[in-house]
Amino acid sequence: MTVDTIIGSAVGAAVKQLYGIDAAPNTLVPQPTRKEFEGNLTIVVFPWVKAARKAPEAVGKEIGDYLLEHEPAVERYNVVKGFLNLVIRPTVWSQVLASVAADADYGFRTATDWSPLVMVEYSSPNTNKPLHLGHVRNNLLGYSLAEILKACGNRVVKTNIVNDRGIHICKSMLAWQKWHNGETPESLGIKGDHLIGDCYVDFDKHYKAEVNAMMEADKTLSKEAAEAASPLMAEARDMLRRWEAKDPEIRGLWEMMNNWVYAGFDQTYKRMGVDFDKIYYESQTYLEGKEKVLEGLEKGIMYRKDDGSVWADLTDAGLDHKLLLRADGTSVYMTQDIGTAKLRFADFPIDRMIYVVGNEQNYHFQVLSLLLDRLGFKWGKDLVHFSYGMVELPEGKMKSREGTVVDADDLMAEMVSTAREVAVEQGRSEGMTDAEIDEIAEIVGLGALKYFLLKVDPRKNMTFNPKESIDFNGNTGPFIQYSYARIRSVVRRAAEQGYTIGDYSAVEPGEKETALIQRLASLPQLIAEAGRSYSPALIANYAYDLAKEYNQFYHDCPILREDDAAKRSLRLALSEVTARTIKATLGLLGIRVPERM
Repeated sequence: MTVDTIIGSAVGAAVKQLYGIDAAPNTLVPQPTRKEFEGNLTIVVFPWVKAARKAPEAVGKEIGDYLLEHEPAVERYNVVKGFLNLVIRPTVWSQVLASVAADADYGFRTATDWSPLVMVEYSSPNTNKPLHLGHVRNNLLGYSLAEILKACGNRVVKTNIVNDRGIHICKSMLAWQKWHNGETPESLGIKGDHLIGDCYVDFDKHYKAEVNAMMEADKTLSKEAAEAASPLMAEARDMLRRWEAKDPEIRGLWEMMNNWVYAGFDQTYKRMGVDFDKIYYESQTYLEGKEKVLEGLEKGIMYRKDDGSVWADLTDAGLDHKLLLRADGTSVYMTQDIGTAKLRFADFPIDRMIYVVGNEQNYHFQVLSLLLDRLGFKWGKDLVHFSYGMVELPEGKMKSREGTVVDADDLMAEMVSTAREVAVEQGRSEGMTDAEIDEIAEIVGLGALKYFLLKVDPRKNMTFNPKESIDFNGNTGPFIQYSYARIRSVVRRAAEQGYTIGDYSAVEPGEKETALIQRLASLPQLIAEAGRSYSPALIANYAYDLAKEYNQFYHDCPILREDDAAKRSLRLALSEVTARTIKATLGLLGIRVPERM
């Protein structure tokens, strides 16, 4: 039982005894006392003022007196307006630390066969270009959210939907046929997704040149008219129709080029440290979606326009008319999402479906939820859109093949290279082999990237600053990683000097030690809240606060130089549990920690 539950239970008994009421459970949860007041935990007494028919200060005093008489954990109290601040008996914190230290998985709940099954969809790339900075934030948020939900005791399925069909893919295919002379990733020595991205850029370049030439030849031609009449775009549309008709030549080209892209994606995902339990492909789900749309058409849920296109009228729900099938019978993203949802719920007994998709798609998921509900999927209205903000750079762009977006592979390589340079410049790599330096640079560089992107409230737009993210001071990944490495160094030196952790139950921790124990003990509530609010940022900032708190403790409280064996044991236990907790919480963000830096 934690200190929070001990105090909550005692306060509940006090309220029942003093005022004859059963307190609501949420009113019995203590909060950490604000730094300007004396105390460790604070209870808000306002919920019981009406029943007590007394002023808040009087209620606080009555409950405080009750606790002093009946709860040994409470040493003294003070009341500030409606806030009852409790000072917990020091030795209680030593017992709390021992309890936390004894549980290797403290704060983490284990799923059972009856735990809720949550599916988290993230990444959702197109096979016409490499992953970019926006995908990096998406992947990191999705992976971290899945890990947090696991830690909350859920069964979790991590899934991806690959957009591997459509006009954009046909543009890359057509460009490869016309201008790339049979090039392959092997012949060029590049990743397959980069080759296909180059093809996509080439199509756009030739298409724009063609449109400009048409407008130059006919001054009366508008840009829109020229684009509509473009022979190159007509070829791409024809290729899409042939693909949907399962033309063997087009399907063969499509499979070859997509396999190049998948191999490239796999390399990027592996380095980024994200994975999936199940991958769906739009080419396999869009027909399921078309089937459901046509079924909805028969039932009068959708309607067909004179040109043959199929729409849904959502105006009665405050939305508009939504296109589901084009006039030529081809599908749109919404159709694919309907088909994918159908397959997923057939494959897994999902209790909650979470889509990790940027906030520019908020309207899309409003429509999807409504359409799924109207098509008879009972889970449709309960889907969760984990909507996150966009990420930008502060100035210019890092290396980018397209010149307009930041390539994920370039970004990761740049971060690792920068971490290596910083380590060498600051003398942190002395005595290490090149292999060790490379490994630590990989851990620190990618840790800096991940932490910087995840520490911000996911709902907010953000600016990613590569230089700021790699700093070893402040709220950064490297600062937390360095704190971990420092603690591990302390633990190693303790072992070398023959120090072991003995009994420290009678030790009365000081202020810095108590603050650190209290923060460590709060991990279960922190993980639960991060899962409830879908916020990896809560985990990230907890890890930073913990590292900062440890550094203050380390500065004020000697560990290996402490002569009192019991006190030294408590401080060593604090160090070990702090290192374990930093590693575990950063692990929820997909961030590794080095044993030395």
